[in-house]
This record gives sequence, structure tokens and C-alpha cells, in this order.
Amino acid sequence: MTSQLFAICFRSPRPSEPARFWSEVLGWRPAGGTDGGPGEDVVLLPPDGAGFRIRFLPGQEPKTGENRAHFDLTSTSPEDQQATVARALEHGGRHIDVGQTPDEGHVVLADPDGNEFCVIEPGNKFLADTGLIGALACDGTQEVGYFWSRALGWPLVWDQDEETAIQSPDGGTKITWGGPPVAPKTGVNRLFFELVLPDGVGLEAECERLVSLGATRPGSGAGDGGDGGVLMLDPDGNEFTVREPQPHF
Repeated sequence: MTSQLFAICFRSPRPSEPARFWSEVLGWRPAGGTDGGPGEDVVLLPPDGAGFRIRFLPGQEPKTGENRAHFDLTSTSPEDQQATVARALEHGGRHIDVGQTPDEGHVVLADPDGNEFCVIEPGNKFLADTGLIGALACDGTQEVGYFWSRALGWPLVWDQDEETAIQSPDGGTKITWGGPPVAPKTGVNRLFFELVLPDGVGLEAECERLVSLGATRPGSGAGDGGDGGVLMLDPDGNEFTVREPQPHF
């Protein structure tokens, strides 16, 4: 048994604002029916109750460049792509330039916190049948793709030219890594994975398994993972947390 990907977390100085934005764009509703106060964390639940959640946590990490990960949203038609872009702009998103060319079919936007995401043009076969969040596209090495495949028990669905992708055996969103060159890591990532333990597995035992796969545990002074969890780093130095399940989530 392996840990499960419980949530993709965003650190934000005002969690309620990006939570409201993503709730409107995706149609995901906050746990408990509330989008939280200005300094409270907010959890968005997937419509079918399966797969990962999106969690917005208080944090003051400054944005020093492009995030190491971003969502790729899918489209079923040109009109659907335009509607998603319009919905994002209506609720506080904005167009940004990350070097895309005019002939590229995807639209690059940022949420109210400046976190990048893309609305992909229809007909993308790689993201077919993944759902609205087609992928979490990450800047990362082949090694880190292999690590997360083993850590989560998700099979590789792409492994070519040092680019990798994994997907849950149940389908849904893919997680991809673009391979070299990988930009140097500066500061703490705004986006990170939150894992929960499988039944019958202790926290320390699971941390040891993850270390055996290539994770590390940061030194003293790095803080913890919150909610009684453990903060860890994947082979590319990206933070993630591991914790026991909590009934209120």
C-alpha cells in the first residue's frame, strides 16, 4: 500500500481569494460549504468525490518567478475554451506572457495570486478523457517522475526524451514533468503535494519508504507539514507533506 495524493496545495497570503476563483472556474465546491475567512485554509472538493482535493493554505511566500507546476485545463470545443477563459477573466484571472507564440493554441492565464495556468485547445489527444483539469504540468527531471510513480503507485503513461507523466490507475488528471533544462529552485514552492497514509501504515514507516525511493527530510528549522504531518522533499527538492487521514477533511 502507498500513500494517496490527498490534495494539491497552494500557499497564499489570502487563501479565500484564489479558492473562490478556482471554485468558480472548475465548479468545485468548498468543503463544509464555506470559502473560509481571509486567513483560513479552504479545501475544494472534486464534483464526483474521487481523486485529489485542492487546498489553499495561509502562506507569505513571495513569487520570484514562474511556479514549478501549473494546471492545464482541457476544452471540448473552441467555444468551450473561450467560455473557460471568459469565466476565469470574469472572476479575477488575467492574461500573462510566459513566452508563448501567437500560433500556439493554448491560452496562458494567471489566477488572482499570479499562479500560472493554461487553457488547452480542443483536440489534445494526450489529455483526452482526463477531465477539466487535464494535467498538473511540472518543471522537473525524469528522476522525479520515476519517484512519484513509485511513491503513489501511479503508472507511467509517458516516458520519452526525459519527459515523464503519471496517472492514477483510476484515470483523471495526469501529472507531467518536462525534463531538462530544469530551472533552479528559488525559495519555497507555492504549490505542493499533500499525501495521506494508507490504512494500517504508520507515519514513520511510510516516511522511511519514501526516503528509500529518493525523498529526503529537511534539517531542523524547516518546520513541519502542518496537521501533524511530516515535511519532506522529493528528488528535485520540491516540498511535500505526509500525514494521517483526518475525518474533518
